[in-house]
Amino acid sequence: MQALLSGMRVVEGSAFIAAPSGGMTLAQLGADVIRFDQIGGGIDYQRWPITKQGKSLYWHGLNKGKRSIAVDFRKPEGQQLLSRLITAPGEDGGIFVTNFPARGWLAEEKLRALRGDLIYLNLTGDRHGGSALDYTVNSKIGLPFLSGDGREPCNNPFPAWDVIAGQHIALGLLTAERHRRIHGEGQFVRLALADVALATMGHLGYLAEAEINGESRQAVGNHIFGSFGHDFLCKDAGRVMIVGVSPNQWKAIVKVTETESQVQQLAASLGLNFDKEGDRFQARDQLKNLLEPWFLQHDTVAVHQALDNASVCWGPYQTIQQLVETDRDCSEDNPLFEKIEQPGIGEYLMPSNPLNFDALEHCPVTRAPLLGQHTDEILTDILGLSESEIGRLHDQAVVAGPSA
Repeated sequence: MQALLSGMRVVEGSAFIAAPSGGMTLAQLGADVIRFDQIGGGIDYQRWPITKQGKSLYWHGLNKGKRSIAVDFRKPEGQQLLSRLITAPGEDGGIFVTNFPARGWLAEEKLRALRGDLIYLNLTGDRHGGSALDYTVNSKIGLPFLSGDGREPCNNPFPAWDVIAGQHIALGLLTAERHRRIHGEGQFVRLALADVALATMGHLGYLAEAEINGESRQAVGNHIFGSFGHDFLCKDAGRVMIVGVSPNQWKAIVKVTETESQVQQLAASLGLNFDKEGDRFQARDQLKNLLEPWFLQHDTVAVHQALDNASVCWGPYQTIQQLVETDRDCSEDNPLFEKIEQPGIGEYLMPSNPLNFDALEHCPVTRAPLLGQHTDEILTDILGLSESEIGRLHDQAVVAGPSA
């Protein structure tokens, strides 16, 4: 963690992945991100994965470095409190992100009436304001037909669009904040999860391929589209993934597998030039068959060593459990990680932001807050409420402190 954004305050009303990850990104860069939740937790407070005691590793993972206020915003007084928090005066505040519907007390015009230069980013599922999740977006854009056999759709377990949307949220708020600093203007920023996916599909040529060439991207199994790459089984049943995207990567693969002459003969017989990425892709099955025997003749340790010595671009296949237990990159040996005690859960590896700014000192990773941990602190420091006023709010169950 590095505190580049110190002095910037963001209020977050969120659930699930995209909006919380956007807020966490800013918090890990030093912004004061205040997440509000219902008393007792919102719909994602106990989302899986959970510990044996029922604590959500998901919720705590996505809320590192934030402050937490627990408010019953079903009550008008709770809504008024949060509206004041979102629009509190001062150049450090007036920034709000949510994936809750921008209507009712969260309607843009109502909040802007309280602060004209408000920056308000609202994430929706689609551009019409409808709901969508990563899986429904993925099914719409066709990617599940590029996995598996290409006939039956195969869902990807990684929520790519949520994660990318989270980074767009952080980028969008920083861009709007810079504009406000220069021009004094706030604005309402719209972002749709489906549009994040559609834009990315356009950037990477998937859409143009269908429109210009008149054909959809083909499913290629464990090959890499447009280049050469595949997994290979070693003598002792270990498995590695190798990639030859650049000319030097490809030459390293041919050299370490001692297949120079066979590769040259194959290229000549097919009338292809394997210095070209696309030609390597056209001959992917034949090249895989040429390389396969070398891997089957060596055990995993020898393969790893040989690939490293030859500067091949490769990676081992391992489970997440193996990654955590044996991989030095997923340990405190990597400055990205620190072992942090999370109350109610225990001590485990927590990552900071992977950006590393060499002009600033590294700050320790900050754990996720307890739900409602900073309620009184926020009501006092930002809204200026007295002890008696805060006590009354607690007595009326409008706000709550940290849960056990």
